[in-house]
Amino acid sequence: MTIAILRCTLRLPSRTLKEKRTIVKSVVERLRNRFNASVAEMEDLDSVGVATIAAAVISNSSQHADRQAQTIAAAIEDWRLDCEVIDISVELIEA
Repeated sequence: MTIAILRCTLRLPSRTLKEKRTIVKSVVERLRNRFNASVAEMEDLDSVGVATIAAAVISNSSQHADRQAQTIAAAIEDWRLDCEVIDISVELIEA
């Protein structure tokens, strides 16, 4: 079994936590609906201008898990988001 974990750090144009949560919720829901992956905001919860989102994919094939994580990363970079992508990283864990 392989677990692929994608971490994405975003710079947001928000001035309040309410604005931030609206943007983050939109991104998280789009990823969940499109890729059938577990997605959540993981860090920087109280920071107004930065958000870190993680997505997890589990597969019995390491190639499939990596390919799915890379597809999610490409989608985030290609979408016209109301924010700037600062960093995206993918980690594979063999279990």
